[in-house]
Amino acid sequence: MTALLLVIPSPSSGTLEIGPLKLNAYGLMIALGVVAAVWLAGRRLEQRGIGKRDDISEMALWAVPAGVIGARLYHVVTDWSRFSDNPGDIVKIWEGGLGIWGGIALGVIVGLWVMKRKGLPIALTLTCVTPALPLAQSIGRWGNWWNQELFGKPTDLPWALEVTSETAVKAGELPGTTFHPTFLYESIGCLLIAVVLVLIDRRVKLRPGLLFFVYTAMYTFMRFFIEGLRVDPATEAGGLRLNQWTSIVVFSVSVLILVVYSISKGNNDERHSPSLEAS
Repeated sequence: MTALLLVIPSPSSGTLEIGPLKLNAYGLMIALGVVAAVWLAGRRLEQRGIGKRDDISEMALWAVPAGVIGARLYHVVTDWSRFSDNPGDIVKIWEGGLGIWGGIALGVIVGLWVMKRKGLPIALTLTCVTPALPLAQSIGRWGNWWNQELFGKPTDLPWALEVTSETAVKAGELPGTTFHPTFLYESIGCLLIAVVLVLIDRRVKLRPGLLFFVYTAMYTFMRFFIEGLRVDPATEAGGLRLNQWTSIVVFSVSVLILVVYSISKGNNDERHSPSLEAS
């Protein structure tokens, strides 16, 4: 491959050593994402005057573990061949392997349950929490960089990802091959989505809770194309990876909900608008 003037190097190991402490970088990135998400969601909840930051912290104590469990279960079920001979590997979350679909699904369900128990307005709280979800994803994706996993097809672009020779060979390529840093694409994309969601919430009057479906539509649209770049083994059907099919389904449902709301809102506005009489 052509010599590159600039590449993104990969860490020599998936751990961070701070003095006597040895931290798993993958888990640390997820933890930092959670901290950032709790901060943003808590701040938005207080700005709306519907709760306190402590409410979000308590919700996170339940929703985050549920999200991790859901994400792991999704990954295991959709990639069972990797675990069928070694079921003990199912619990090795620190080695990577979390499916965002399972994480969002179970995490949001448990989060809504906690909201209801605390007497918080569910739809409004969901609106406050929504931008925090892609923010957490944006930070958490850097765990894949530390683990040298989930990268894309070979490329010699200036921002290509450099991995170890062993990792390149496992991906079916020659040592020295560089790849699309799909973790970086998704990290930047999720950060932009978080910013856009905050701006939409400030400038557009949406029914409480609908911002969540704006998020799922935006994320799945982006994820479909990023997923198409990845080279890690995945279940496929009809020439598309499973996560691409999931993106299509979730995107379609999200857009349908938003369109139905827009139509119903338009009809309601017409019914309540004053009639004009010809003079």
